[in-house]
Amino acid sequence: MIKKGIILAGGKGTRMSPLTKAVNKQLLPIYDKPLIFYPLSILMLANIKDILIIVNKGELSQYKKILPNGDNLGIKITYKEQSKPKGLPDAFILGEKFIEKKNVAMILGDNFFYGQNLTKSLIQNTQLKKGAKVVLYKVLKPESFGVAKTNKRNKIIQIKEKPKTFISDLAITGLYFFDNKVVEYAKKLKPSKRGELEIVDLLNIYKRKNQLSADLIGRGGAWLDTGSIDDFYKTSNFVSSIENRQGFKIACLEEISLNKRWISKKQIKESIKFYGKCDYSKYLNNLIS
Repeated sequence: MIKKGIILAGGKGTRMSPLTKAVNKQLLPIYDKPLIFYPLSILMLANIKDILIIVNKGELSQYKKILPNGDNLGIKITYKEQSKPKGLPDAFILGEKFIEKKNVAMILGDNFFYGQNLTKSLIQNTQLKKGAKVVLYKVLKPESFGVAKTNKRNKIIQIKEKPKTFISDLAITGLYFFDNKVVEYAKKLKPSKRGELEIVDLLNIYKRKNQLSADLIGRGGAWLDTGSIDDFYKTSNFVSSIENRQGFKIACLEEISLNKRWISKKQIKESIKFYGKCDYSKYLNNLIS
């Protein structure tokens, strides 16, 4: 059972410069909430309450203003600063003390997931005992992503980063579940030509051991990567249209905690005070009135 999760919220966000020169991308708004709320909500929906957020050096105080320690959500948030981006597997090396000898989930801080059966499949994925599991999503332009080819038993048989010729249209999203060997394997990796540790190399270690499986987000779900300005605003519009049509909020952290009975109405009232007079507070107030 996976009870620990890492959010990788470092990186320079260069594709979104100059917006990201002063503010980390994960603190920019996706509609009415900071981007970081969305990956955090995914870990919470998966019943993961012990969370490490990896941030750039010098940006810790900004994050702590909005997400101090998780007490208000009935969860535990700790932070680790990263001197410079060294690739996704570096998260496991940085988080070695946090992970201990436990299994762990990792989500990228700029990934957005949405879907009707999402919670159910997230909780299923946390049952992982051995090996690794990646979440895949069918895309129109596989040449823009890292992709995975699977067999009938959902085992991954091939992984390719931005393939020039078609091997699969299943993109590897930024949500992963690993057993406790992940730190040991991450430490064995050598930097690639671009000087970073590559997630594909880490996944290939599991693949060679026949321990890499996939979970597919079906037609009713959505995965959006907010790496570019265009994608960022498309995601914002997506959230805005769903929230305004259906009247509920996506990634309302307090609502998730309340539904899971991690917090009481009293803590919601404290959150309302913290956020001040705004639509988000109105929504929280409606939850408890």
